[in-house]
This record gives sequence, C-alpha cells and structure tokens, in this order.
Amino acid sequence: MSLQQVLIALGDPLVEVQVAPHGLDPDVRDVVILDPDDAPDVRPGDLVLVIGARGRAALPLIRAAGSRGAAAVAVKGDDRSSAPLLRQAAVDAGVALLAVRPEVRWEHLEALARQVVSSARLTADAGEVLGDLFALAQTIATLTGGVVSIEDTASRVLAYSRSTDEVDELRRLSILGRQGPEPFLVLLREWGVYQRLRSGEEVVRIDERPELGIRRRLAVGVHAGSQPLGSIWVQEGAAPLAEQAERALIGAARITALHLIQQRNEAGASLRFRENLLAGLLDGRVDARSVAGQIGADPAKPAAVVVFALHGGAGDRTEIELRRAEVTGLISVHAAAYRRGALVTAVGDRVYVLLPDLGAGAGPAVLGLTREVVAAAVRHLGTDVRAAVGRTVATLDEALLSRQEADRVLDALGHDSGVRVATLADVRSRVLVGETLALLAEHPRVRDPRLDALVAHDAEHGGELARSLLAHLDALGDVRTAAERLHVHPNTLRYRIRRAAEVAGIDLGDPLVRLFAQLQLRMR
Repeated sequence: MSLQQVLIALGDPLVEVQVAPHGLDPDVRDVVILDPDDAPDVRPGDLVLVIGARGRAALPLIRAAGSRGAAAVAVKGDDRSSAPLLRQAAVDAGVALLAVRPEVRWEHLEALARQVVSSARLTADAGEVLGDLFALAQTIATLTGGVVSIEDTASRVLAYSRSTDEVDELRRLSILGRQGPEPFLVLLREWGVYQRLRSGEEVVRIDERPELGIRRRLAVGVHAGSQPLGSIWVQEGAAPLAEQAERALIGAARITALHLIQQRNEAGASLRFRENLLAGLLDGRVDARSVAGQIGADPAKPAAVVVFALHGGAGDRTEIELRRAEVTGLISVHAAAYRRGALVTAVGDRVYVLLPDLGAGAGPAVLGLTREVVAAAVRHLGTDVRAAVGRTVATLDEALLSRQEADRVLDALGHDSGVRVATLADVRSRVLVGETLALLAEHPRVRDPRLDALVAHDAEHGGELARSLLAHLDALGDVRTAAERLHVHPNTLRYRIRRAAEVAGIDLGDPLVRLFAQLQLRMR
C-alpha cells in the first residue's frame, strides 16, 4: 500500500504531511514503534511512529529511520520553532515526515495504521477473488451464463465481461461508445424499464427484438438504500441464460453496490487529501515539493493563488453551503481546464485555487480566468462572487505569499459591492487603509479618545455629527460636494461641522487633527 493510500485512509484529523522528499508513492510494508531508549529496529518500507521524543529530541530518530529505508516517520512537535529543523532532517535523510496532532493518542494511531496496512495486505492476497468491477462483471457472467455490462445512472458503461461473437448490435455499440445508443435508450424509457430499475431490486426482463438486432436481456438496478447507483445488464448469448440467473443478479447487484460506494469513497478521500495538502501549503505547514509531486507540477516554476468568496445573499446554512459547493465545483472545472495540476480547496468561507506551472507574464491570463469564473457563477448559478488574485510568485515555495496578498485584496473588496475581481494594484490604497484601520481597532491606545467621544455622543442622541465630519473631510473641505453626498443643505452641514468640533473639543484648523480624524472615523 502506498504512503498516499495510508494517509488517505488515516485521514487529516490524525496526521499531516510535512515533507516527502521522494513523494507519496513509496510502499508502506509495516508499522513500527521507535523509542529513544531502544536500539532502532527499522526496515525498508516501515511507517515509524516516534514515541517519547518531541520536537528537537526527535531529530536523531528521524535520521536513524531514514538511513534504514523507512517510508515515513511520524512525530509530535512541541512548537513551530522546531518544525523547520525536523523537515530539513527528513529531507536530508530522504524520508517522509508526518506531524501527529498533539491530542492524538499513540496507541490509537498505531492500531489504525496497522489495521490499514493489514487490510491492504489481505486485499492484495485476495485480489484474484475480489478484483475490480471488470472482474466482478466476469463473475456475474459466469453465474448467469450471459454477457454482462455494468452501467451508472447515466447509462455509461463502467465495466463489462469478456464476450465472443455472440454479442448483439446493442452490446457492440454500448461497448464501443461506452454508452447505450440513444434510439434504444428511448425505447427503454418508453417501456418503463428505467423506472422499474430505479424503484427496487426487481429483475426486469427485456424480450428479444430481432427486427432491432437485440437479443433477450435481464437487468437489475443497483442501489444504496433508496438511492440508485446504476444497473447490471445480462445479454443472452447462443445458449439460454442459467436457471438461477435472476437470483444471481439480485446478489450481484448488492455486491456491485458495495464496489461503487467504495469507489466513490476512495475518490472523495483522495480529493480531500489533495485539498488538505493545498491547505497545508497555503498555511506554510507542508513543503512545496510534496504538493508538486502529487499534482505533477514543477516546484521551480511560477505559481499564483486566487481566492473566491460568496458575496451577500441570505438563506439558511444549508442553502449557503449548497451555493458554496456549486461555486466550488464551477471553480474546479475552470481551474482544471486552465492548468492540469490546479488545486482547489475551501478554507472557512473562502475557496482557494493554486495555479502551478505558470509562465512568465501569466498575470493577465490568471486575471482573465478569474473574471471568467466570476461571470460564470453569476450567469449559470445566479450567485454573486468576489475574487482576488494574488501576485505570481517565482516558485511554488512562495505560494503562501501569493495567498496572503490575495486575502488582503479580498478583505478590501468586502466593503465595496461595485468591484467583483481585483488585484493588489487595483485596490492598493483601500487595502492599506483597511489594514491600518484594523491596527487601530486592535490597539485602542493609539486612538484619539475625543473622536471616540464624538461617536458615543451620536449614538446617545441619534446624531449625524461624526458621519457629517467624515464626509466633509473626504470632500477636502468642499461643503457643497459633501452636502450633496449626505443629501442635506450646505448650511446644515456647516452647523454640524461646528457642532462636531465643539463636542469633540478638537481644532479642525490643524491638518494633523484633520488627517487622524478622517482615518479614525472610518472605523465606523
């Protein structure tokens, strides 16, 4: 079992990849415990759990495991300061490094890891019996005495049994096109075959139609509870179908359901694993080479990060999550079309896209892709989306810098409904002011208490003094322009400005007072 398969089976809550010098393809053959008080007993392909040594204390054990050919070493860290040292030691030793979450119990992780590896060994030993869907189709053909195909709910052929010249035209076209021919699908719908297949475990008989070149068939639906997953079709060959063919089909449908569910789960787990790798890269927890190895990208080539977020729109949590899932799917399709190795992951309420293997001057193309995605979300999903494009960095190692810039831009867009897509160059002033206001909000000691008193006075008396003063300062003292923006008479605004200065006790003739007042009042 490859290291990647082990990690997917264990799941993100337990361990995280820190570095993988040789990728995640090496096979894991066993799970061993390595204690600092014992002599290292490590063999090639071992997954080594370092117990009793955290942080820097694990360095010699990592080196020892790597020198003996271990596939991976799992350690717990004391603090972030030791993480770079542990990663470098793993790179030097040529061994993958896994970080175990502090709250995970070693005995629990060991038991799970051993179960995963043991199950893989048993599955490999029983491969001839279990096989894949094609092997299952061949088994069903043997039991029924017919020619078998397994299809999904869209009538796409997933697997089929070996066949001779006894196949009819429908079978031939289905295999060649990997889907049943449309004229015959129409007939099946008219005869109510699909409705019966979706309704339960009933075996449906389709009589021979010599005029259409169609031989007799049996079909059964494949279900997970009440959810249809696909169907199994058995065509009669030169000999009649077996007497127990219908009973065999019912059992085969139940076994096939397990196969299809397993395939879905594996695909979903693999996708989540890739998403978690990207999240780790964007957080600075996973090295670029490990991510590049998974997506077939060159870590030495330029890359960029784009971040998307839903904007506005009411609804309950389920509805919001559904819209976010739809938008994420749309983003994934566009990103994959642009770059084969693109990765997409959701972190909180934002969706991040990593675009690797970019060429020089790729910025305009990335911006164009982002605008296309946002426009498609509005056009096809009716969802308003905001997006920010981080700068193109020289290598994949610097993806975190691109992500940080994209986040800064998106934070600024959150206050302006008129802009959907932007780069830092588009909104630099807004970004800088927004970050300055955030610092003021976090550090009350650098604020002017007189302006806080003005805001409090408005709250107590339902006034507009602070808002009027800010509009006046934004208009550079042009009373008529500010009054128009506030929809009040200029004399009303003049009165409010004088009153604001009195309440706050500030001198608006001082340019520094005006500068800081304009900045602090924006915190509202």
